[in-house]
Amino acid sequence: MASVDEVAPIVRANISKEAHLVTDQAKIYKKLGTEFARHDTVNHQKDEYVRREGETVITTNTIESYFSVFKRGMRGTYQHCAEKHLHRYLAEFDFRHNNRVALGVNDTDRANELAKGIVGKRLTYRRPNSKNVQA
Repeated sequence: MASVDEVAPIVRANISKEAHLVTDQAKIYKKLGTEFARHDTVNHQKDEYVRREGETVITTNTIESYFSVFKRGMRGTYQHCAEKHLHRYLAEFDFRHNNRVALGVNDTDRANELAKGIVGKRLTYRRPNSKNVQA
């Protein structure tokens, strides 16, 4: 189980202080939540997963769904990821999440969007047994 000392620096480094933080009831977020513009929780122990407060929807379903797909991919498909490459794996899962069928993106649209990312880029490899020489 994660501790406040492990989680707090990551949250602080990646989430703007002006953000509306939504978490579950885990105690590690209680004090940390006071550092943000707004902090709401859902209580999974009481079978609460979505709550509406006027126009605002309080839920952790989206991030839990994303993380579930990410974990399955990392354990089942990739199986190993060096920390220095984690941002690349996350970028791939971000792309998948933001270009999924549930959002009305079909395979052709997704392929076209993916192809846009290669414009102006060139992939080169070093030749075997040589330093800094590119093919």
